Amino acid sequence: MAMEMRLPVARKPLSESLDRDTKKHLVVPGDTITTDTGFMRGHGTYMGEEKLIASVAGSVERVNKLICVKALKTRYNGEVGDIVVGRITEVQQKRWKVETNSRLDSVLLLSSMNLPGGELRRRSAEDELAMRGFLQEGDLISAEVQAVFSDGAVSLHTRSLKYGKLGQGVLVQVSPSLVKRQKTHFHDLPCGASVILGTNGFIWIYPTPGHKEEDAGGLTANLEPVSLADREVISRLRNCIVSLVTQRMMLYDTSILYCYEASLPHQIKDILKPEIMEEIVMETRQRLLEQEG
Repeated sequence: MAMEMRLPVARKPLSESLDRDTKKHLVVPGDTITTDTGFMRGHGTYMGEEKLIASVAGSVERVNKLICVKALKTRYNGEVGDIVVGRITEVQQKRWKVETNSRLDSVLLLSSMNLPGGELRRRSAEDELAMRGFLQEGDLISAEVQAVFSDGAVSLHTRSLKYGKLGQGVLVQVSPSLVKRQKTHFHDLPCGASVILGTNGFIWIYPTPGHKEEDAGGLTANLEPVSLADREVISRLRNCIVSLVTQRMMLYDTSILYCYEASLPHQIKDILKPEIMEEIVMETRQRLLEQEG
């Protein structure tokens, strides 16, 4: 039986420019952020004895006079317009319960989705009886946040052909704080796979479809066999995302693509070895810094 043995290696020192760029003002609960009373109090802070104090562990962010603390590890707090990936957990009367990594289950109403074929009409009792045929427990969906209720629960909608049931692919769960908010969260990468970066920390990696299915209203999943080449690309992307998350790097299309390119000299199974993981993430970070100038 073959056995692989690896010895510890000395960590490479960070380059000065890299080290300087990654320094952040980190705080833990109870730390004084500032004693200046001219600042406004934001999320993750409270006032005590004329001092602004952190109430969560995270990095301090300043926007003009507003100071807030962005938690390093947190549940998803929904905002209207967010793109999320979720899993159906329950079929109820005229609605589905969806797990979206938030404190409470999200809700997808029957009236907030396209009917098969894109019909525009009122939902009838027949539609309500056929709900389990549209989406059932365990199905993965992509959706957009339509509203946020006072208790923090989220209402979703899939009234666009780019949203709906997800077919074959890989789901990666990360901390929502590591997903960078962008104009679009659907990315077709040049390596032959596509990703949906859910702002709730659920990331879906799937083979880029050859044609768009517009007649089903987003309710049919493509279940055709995935080729070996596509599966290898998806596996490599998955390991690259896990590497970036382990090193606490923000996830967006450019960082994922640079990490994918940096990992090409290595085998897919080797990417998750600590020293290789550190090497490819360091190269990714260096390329991003050079791009930003």
